[in-house]
Amino acid sequence: MKKHLAVLSVMVLFGVNWAVAADFSLTSPQLKEGGRLTESQVFNGFGCEGKNISPALQWKNAPKETKSFAVTVYDPDAPTGSGWWHWVIFNIPADVNSLPENAGKPDAGLAPKGSIQSMTDFGKPGFGGACPPKGDKPHRYIFTVHALKVDKLPLEPAAPAAMVGFFLNQNSLGKATLTANYSR
Repeated sequence: MKKHLAVLSVMVLFGVNWAVAADFSLTSPQLKEGGRLTESQVFNGFGCEGKNISPALQWKNAPKETKSFAVTVYDPDAPTGSGWWHWVIFNIPADVNSLPENAGKPDAGLAPKGSIQSMTDFGKPGFGGACPPKGDKPHRYIFTVHALKVDKLPLEPAAPAAMVGFFLNQNSLGKATLTANYSR
């Protein structure tokens, strides 16, 4: 009997810990982890002919202390020596846990109120889809939601992605990623 109680106690203890320690995660109805981007998420320009639509994103189990979020999309495989920033949106309120499809189009009005879409490596704000060089190996596109310990980052909309990244790292409580691939 004591052995059964001990086993039950351990199971309850681990079950409670699993529920409390749920992982911060990021998902998308359009993307699967390790999957391929579709033409919807491909840039329209630079020789690419995609629709340039940011996917819908949802996140859950952010750290309790989160005061705001940011979302970035980064290609570490771009042949630049420093990768390529495809999307940077920050000052997303803490009560928001998703972005709708095409929220990366600034004039669509789909991004959360008060959020800022700053400069990408395309030289403009908003989502810039995949467009790796023809014949290059598949590139990884890392979608990341950052949970932040501040309500707002003290940055202007013209802030370059690297500067935003510095502030994200300085104020991070945690992050969740989703990686998709694309080549042409």
